[in-house]
Amino acid sequence: MSNQVSNKNSQPEVDWAIFIPAVIIVLTCAIPLMIFPDSAAQILVDSRRAIMSNFLWLYLSVGIAAVLFCLWLAFGPYAHVKLGAADEPPEYSDTHWVAMMFTAAIGAGVIAWGFAEPIYYLQTPPMGIEVGSSKSFEWAHMYPLFHWGIMGWAIYAVPAVPIAYMLYVKRYRTLRISSACDAVLPARGRSQIKTLIDIFIVLGIVGGVATSLGLGVPLLSAMLATLFDIPDSMLIKMVVLAFWTALFGASVYRGLRSGIKVLADINIALAVAAIIFVLIAGPGIFIMDLTVNSIGLMFSNFVSLATWTDPIENGSFPEDWTGFYWAWWLAYTGMIGLFFARISRGRTIRQMVLGVIGWGCLGTWLFMAIMGGYSLYLETTGSLAVQEILATQGMSFVNALVIQSMPLGKFTLAAFTLLSIIFYATSIDSAAYVLSSICAKNLAADAEPKRWNRVAWALLLALITAGILQSGALNTVMSATVLSSVPLIPIMILLCLSLVRWLNQDFGEKVRHRELTTQDATDSCDSG
Repeated sequence: MSNQVSNKNSQPEVDWAIFIPAVIIVLTCAIPLMIFPDSAAQILVDSRRAIMSNFLWLYLSVGIAAVLFCLWLAFGPYAHVKLGAADEPPEYSDTHWVAMMFTAAIGAGVIAWGFAEPIYYLQTPPMGIEVGSSKSFEWAHMYPLFHWGIMGWAIYAVPAVPIAYMLYVKRYRTLRISSACDAVLPARGRSQIKTLIDIFIVLGIVGGVATSLGLGVPLLSAMLATLFDIPDSMLIKMVVLAFWTALFGASVYRGLRSGIKVLADINIALAVAAIIFVLIAGPGIFIMDLTVNSIGLMFSNFVSLATWTDPIENGSFPEDWTGFYWAWWLAYTGMIGLFFARISRGRTIRQMVLGVIGWGCLGTWLFMAIMGGYSLYLETTGSLAVQEILATQGMSFVNALVIQSMPLGKFTLAAFTLLSIIFYATSIDSAAYVLSSICAKNLAADAEPKRWNRVAWALLLALITAGILQSGALNTVMSATVLSSVPLIPIMILLCLSLVRWLNQDFGEKVRHRELTTQDATDSCDSG
């Protein structure tokens, strides 16, 4: 195939057709935010409101469609299609594979939102629930589980399967996500369309990561200010950003195996320790009771939660929260979809889909339920005025002061500060690595992009984050994700259609086999 790299000895190069337009757009957004923070931030916020006011129904439909498509993949006629050659064992053991899924599941965002998100819902309860009522506390704990649960991980699983199919069944020697759309792209102008797709994928990742860093930098800044009893300031935020940039810049410079993998291994141990500590040192019985109650509440109201647009009252809750979260998950689909595809070689489609959703939900539910439950406990008992802290000092100080209220106070805060540093480093260096991979050509699946390309994206991510931080507003941070997610919706549709066409072509006559491999499709599948 002309779109596959046949020369194994080709050295990876930068694809300037993707790199230059993407960099120009990033700089076009970052520089005005730094020079004219107020007016540029207002444009972002107004754009986000316009998108959510007119297309909330579309984002909710995408979430529902993702779950339904995953159900079809996991339990339909192609569930046993193997993502690899005949008799090829999984590339990673179950334990290692699950550990990597768990690491991805408890990424940087749960640190920023874990303690604070339920408190936002206490202030503005959904579904017309009375403020301060017992029901408002129950729903405040449940809603983060919904936003960080099945639908979000289904959105990740949808692109992961066609990318894995492209790599391990069609045997493409490329990491271009656009190549997974080949089955439905026209022959004429295909190269230009794929370049455009990859540019949008890059911008989506930049928008999603900028949101994560835009939340993470103030979080770490507030933690340090609380830890050392010093005033928080923009100077501390910029020092934090510079430190992070150096950390994950060095990590991506070293590469996937020697850099990112080391941080990921540390990540797992720290995250598990944090979860166990809060559960044991905190009100464990209260948290477990609340969690079981929230799981029942979520599943019994799942369809209503997934489709609630509040069309009569026209409240902003669905737009501000559910719509934003689906946009955030969408923005990250390029990065996480490629990561899940890379580690799932040798598994069936069913194993991959259920693994992504199952282990992803386990990781996020554990973290959000336990951390959020602790915040609500402090609020209900009056041990800490969490709502007042949120109203007067903001989201970042909710996290810092709630953590400091735990046993061993300052020591616990120092441990969570370290955890936050590692969490964000693993997320951002992975993003820089994927961005540089997409902006490379002649890059085999087991090769690494040029080092300067990797470091350049680490610096560009820091630059756009610095611009967002100038506004100092949560709305600006959240708006970046919504804007970057818009083009990802048609790309997701193309990926799904391409996968279905490939499956029908390769295995349409052989779906009665329990496990399907590339040997079953020798006559119909051109593996290049």
